[in-house]
Amino acid sequence: MNAPAPMPGTQSIRRAVTMLEAFTDERPSWSVSELASRVGLNRTTVYRLLMALEGVEYVYRDPATDTFRLGSGLIALGGRAQRANSIRSVALDELETMAADTGETATLEIMHDHEMVIIEEIPGEFVTSGSQHIGSRWPAYATSTGKAILACLPPGELEAALARPLRPMTGLTITSGEELRARLADIRRLGYAVAAEELEMGFVAVGAPLLDGNGRPVAAISLGGTLTRMTAGRVPEIGDRVRSAAARISHRLGYRDNNTAARHPDAPADERDAG
Repeated sequence: MNAPAPMPGTQSIRRAVTMLEAFTDERPSWSVSELASRVGLNRTTVYRLLMALEGVEYVYRDPATDTFRLGSGLIALGGRAQRANSIRSVALDELETMAADTGETATLEIMHDHEMVIIEEIPGEFVTSGSQHIGSRWPAYATSTGKAILACLPPGELEAALARPLRPMTGLTITSGEELRARLADIRRLGYAVAAEELEMGFVAVGAPLLDGNGRPVAAISLGGTLTRMTAGRVPEIGDRVRSAAARISHRLGYRDNNTAARHPDAPADERDAG
């Protein structure tokens, strides 16, 4: 079955977006010829679109190297997108409190195309992973936040997610669908997920889902740090903290449940777990 034809007048927009998405952390700058080859367009078309993007400061041309990189206009646009995200504004206080109280780095993440994207990060007192920063994207199955969201998905959506290859990020990444399903059952019981060196060796994160008024997972929060601090003995305490913060944020997003944890998200963990 052929893909639907683009709406009239949108081809140039699609091409410009494809070009912008070619700029990555690994490849932050391109020459016109290199970018044309990368996106499969002729050099004249790429040059014309780059000139239009430069005019609104979405790209910047370095005159010394005659290469292009992303421009300040996108920084401003991204800032406005962040400020317009209600989840971020609701979660920010909780993130700041978690980071201050634990010394670990707190993040807010959303799922996009089966990957987790960090949209807010509050650094803690301690040095943590150098690969975790706003805009980072990682496979959902290898992250605490991703597993927290996967555990809340309806069966059909979960099966679609698990049908994709589970590529190992480290030697400890879960790559078996059966094993991941079992882990997701534990996450539903605990209310939080743990990724211990599954994404990056020496890095441990604990995440919990944020639910909207319909009970759907719309984002997740986490606390992450080094294995030397995020020990097996400390993880349950961190898990309780993250779960409680996620419950409070979810409540503000409109989520309601009949259980004690949802009605009283500030209740001590032992009271929530009783019975």
